[in-house]
Amino acid sequence: MPLLKNFRIYSLLLFLLISTSLSAQELEFTVNINADAVQTTERGIFDEMKVSFERFFNDTKWTQDRFSQDERIKGSLLLTIQDQPSIGRFTANAQIQVIRPVYGTTYETLLLNFADRDWDFQYTPSQPIIFNENNFSSNLSSLRSFYAYIALGLDYDSFSSLGGEKFYETALNIVNNAQKSGRTGWGQFQSRRNRYWLIENLKINNQYQPVREAIYDYHRLGLDLFQEVPEESRLVFFESIKAMQEVNRIIPNSILIIAFLDAKSDEITNIFSKGEMSQRREVYNELLKLDPTRRSKYQKIVQN
Repeated sequence: MPLLKNFRIYSLLLFLLISTSLSAQELEFTVNINADAVQTTERGIFDEMKVSFERFFNDTKWTQDRFSQDERIKGSLLLTIQDQPSIGRFTANAQIQVIRPVYGTTYETLLLNFADRDWDFQYTPSQPIIFNENNFSSNLSSLRSFYAYIALGLDYDSFSSLGGEKFYETALNIVNNAQKSGRTGWGQFQSRRNRYWLIENLKINNQYQPVREAIYDYHRLGLDLFQEVPEESRLVFFESIKAMQEVNRIIPNSILIIAFLDAKSDEITNIFSKGEMSQRREVYNELLKLDPTRRSKYQKIVQN
């Protein structure tokens, strides 16, 4: 009997181990908190905040899809606390990055590199933060959930053309509900570089559909095949840039294109530091129309 009992325990543990390895949550986010600007002796709250935020991202089941451990979507949140106006209330700047692996390589590429300067939230240690996509429960819940669904949408868009649609729909619901709270960063008329305009570009305004399609082409037909067919992939990259420039010509300075280039400018420069010079000059000229503030960086494309 002891042997049978031990065997059953072993079998149960093995089953749980295999089940965990086969099915994991969708996100794998790291969170870092910089609270140097806050004058408080209660420094431990920021360590607890980091753990709480990571658990919210990484332990929540965000979709009905099955993910293995190595399929989890990587990302990071750097939260720089600016002030603590009252006990438990914080204002902060956030830098959100979403990372995608490139097929057949160890290289990882940035899908999103976005600065959000409008974080204003209440945080109490050990208090559970509950998310309900149909209701606004707290600004902190809405902030973190919004970027979770943006991360999912961008990842799915990069593997399947317009594949992130259902996640942007949820992100839009979060924005619509949060607008009723009057908190900053959610409103159409508060800023041109906030959460409303990010989801406006991704979901509401169909004029940006070529940008989303270009995100798929750039990653799935470009980066994922670059090691095998670099010249053909460079042509895909170039066509993606031109598609974005066509949208930029009609609607200049959009937050989606700016965020894309914030994530990709170094990568694009490196990709086109080789190849035929005639193509590199064309890419350089398109990039100057699309992103003139980085002229000095893009000059490396045509320097050798």
